[in-house]
Amino acid sequence: MVSRSRLKSILAGIALYAIAAAAIGYFGINAYTGRYGLTAQQELDQEIIALTSELVRLKNERAEGEKRVALLRSERLDPDMLDERVRYQLDFANPADLVRKIPAR
Repeated sequence: MVSRSRLKSILAGIALYAIAAAAIGYFGINAYTGRYGLTAQQELDQEIIALTSELVRLKNERAEGEKRVALLRSERLDPDMLDERVRYQLDFANPADLVRKIPAR
């Protein structure tokens, strides 16, 4: 009877250590590979860098567009810009212009 009680206490201790080791292992693995783990953080950093460069490109594109629109405003109309837009929209060319057709590939 004494040996059975001693065996039971030893098995209970081993079971508690096994459960604790499993819990620590579970949280350790998730800390490395989980949704917010170390590898996910590296991927998020790379995505942040890519999106930041795209944001800079889009801001430059927008600034260029705003500059071109500012040239077409009525209070400060640039005749060259107006001529370019009219030719583009109406698909016209000046008789003095040299026009080359490029075959489609």
